[in-house]
This record gives sequence, structure tokens and C-alpha cells, in this order.
Amino acid sequence: MPGATGGNAEGSCQALCQVLISQNGLQRETTDISQSVLYTSLMGLLLVTDKEKEQLNLGSGRVGLRNVGNTCFLNAVVQCLSHTPGLRDYCLLKSYRQEKSSKEDAKLMEAFSQVLAGLWDADGGENTVVNPRQFYSTFKETVPCFSGYSQQDAQEFLRFLLDRLHNEINRHSCVRRPGKEPVQKYAKFRLSEEAAAMWKKHLERDDSRIVDLFSGQLRSSLHCSVCSHYSNTFDVFCDLSLPMPKRSSLGGGVSLRDCLDLFSQEERLDQENAPVGPQPVVGAVLYDLYAVCNHSGTVNMGHYTACCREDDGWCFYNDSSVTPVSESQLQTNQAYVLFYQRSNSNSTLRK
Repeated sequence: MPGATGGNAEGSCQALCQVLISQNGLQRETTDISQSVLYTSLMGLLLVTDKEKEQLNLGSGRVGLRNVGNTCFLNAVVQCLSHTPGLRDYCLLKSYRQEKSSKEDAKLMEAFSQVLAGLWDADGGENTVVNPRQFYSTFKETVPCFSGYSQQDAQEFLRFLLDRLHNEINRHSCVRRPGKEPVQKYAKFRLSEEAAAMWKKHLERDDSRIVDLFSGQLRSSLHCSVCSHYSNTFDVFCDLSLPMPKRSSLGGGVSLRDCLDLFSQEERLDQENAPVGPQPVVGAVLYDLYAVCNHSGTVNMGHYTACCREDDGWCFYNDSSVTPVSESQLQTNQAYVLFYQRSNSNSTLRK
């Protein structure tokens, strides 16, 4: 998951993430291939600079969350989101009250902000524990499929939570235009211009702090084996489920780059799925890991924890317990959802 630093929404759409796509690139139009090829790549994580300049009086953030009945999945995700500065400050300053145009009541956002206020209370000690019961009750009211006290999937919870928060604080009223919108063609545009146009169209209806911080574009490009032309489609995403390769291309352990390369490798389509129908220009961007949601146990039963980066190191969040942890202890096979934010320096992706 991306966090927010640097750039603006339209500018970052043109500064596409080379480090998050396959290094193989696209085939030249003159290449003779026997079958059509589907290319999938990340067009960039659309991030904005924090606009909140008001100084907040924050505590250490090293505060646990009480488990109120198989809620470790909730606690781990909330701790990771709590350590997303752009979201944390936005909630604590109640900025959504001035920005939102959605007709929905922001009751979940208010409850979520109340939890964050407890986690970052400057007057609370590091032994303080916050009870998220009211927030969880409000969440279950808005997402009934999470009713009850059974264990839930952390990634699924994260998706529902971000979606509901977005709907409540949307800067647009989400009024759909009557009739079917015409399909626009960008065949003569450069890829960055096409991506920017599609992103701008998305923001006309869905625009919130959640979109600012967590949304990106996924491009799928079809290379027709008949006419050798490309057609591009763009989808908005908030998180990616990456496949795990059997082993690293360089030997040893599997890196994030290996997973992204496998995710974005070309797929040859058979004749039944073949399409009847220009190279991406991207810039290198560095992303830093700042939070990890871990899962231990089995598919049907397990426990969620979180590791979050602090100013002076990393901390391990296990429900009510908060303890320091070394960076070397982060690399385990229990990492389930990883949160990244864009660094200020331009470089290649760290492994």
C-alpha cells in the first residue's frame, strides 16, 4: 500500500513508476509474434503532498489497541493506517469536515478519527490502551458482512474500510450523469497523457483524501498479433495482491521486485481470447516500507500483528502490547500486507 509524500495528483500521473513494472518493456510493433500478448504494469501511484500545515501536538504513537473479541485483524490494520502521516494528520485535524461534499454522514470517519486521537494523545503514556469497540460497532453497521465476532481477513477489512471512508468524505456528491458516457479514444496521445486523462476523469466523481493517499493506476495493454497495434485500459487500485515466485531470479530469497516482475509479466492469449484490434515512458521512483501487517497461523485460524516505523526505529504492535523491534526482524514469512510511501529521493527500488 502507498503512502503520501511529494508531487501532485496530475504531475505524479506523468512521473510513472518504472521501479514497479517489469524491466522487459513492450515489444516493438514490428515484432513478429504468433499470439496476442497482454501486458500489465503499474502506471504510477498517484500521491500528493500533505497540505496540513497546522502543528499537531502528538504523543509517541506507541499505544496498543484492546482486543474486543477476535479483532486482531482490525487492530493490526488500524495501527498501520495510524502510522500513515497524511491520513493521521487529516483525521486529527478533522479536515474532512470542510472538504467533504458527500451526502453520507461521516460517522465511520468520526469513529476512526477518535481511535487515532487516542493512539496519538500527547497526554497519554506508552502503557495506555485504546478500546476500538465503538469504531468496530460503527464499521459493522456500515458493512454488515463483518457482523459477529469471528476472525476476519485483514486485507479484506482494509479494502472495505478504505472504501467506506472514501464514500463518506468524497469531495464530490457522486451524482451519476444520465445516459451512457461516450467512450473516449486516446490513440494519438502519449501514454502519460492518456493515463493523466483517465485519472482526471476518475477524479471527477471519486476524489478524497483516501484517493490522494492510496490510489494508483494499473495499465493493461493488448498487443494484437494481427495488426501489431496496442490498446490500453486503465484501472484504479488501492492495493495489489502479488504472486509469489518459486525462487528469486538472482537466487536466494524472494524480493518485492521478483513479485512485481511476476505480476507484470506478459501473458499470451489463446485464439478465443485474442483481441480484434505505445511504449510507456516512466521515471524511477523510490518507495520506503513504513508498516507491515503480519499473519501467523493457518488460513482458517491465526493471529494478526503489525510492525510500524517510528522516528527512532520500529515497533511491534500485538493488540495491547507495544514493544521495540529491530529492522532485521521485519523480514519474515508472516508479512501479509505491506505499506509503502514514496521517498523524496529518486532511485531504484530497495530490496
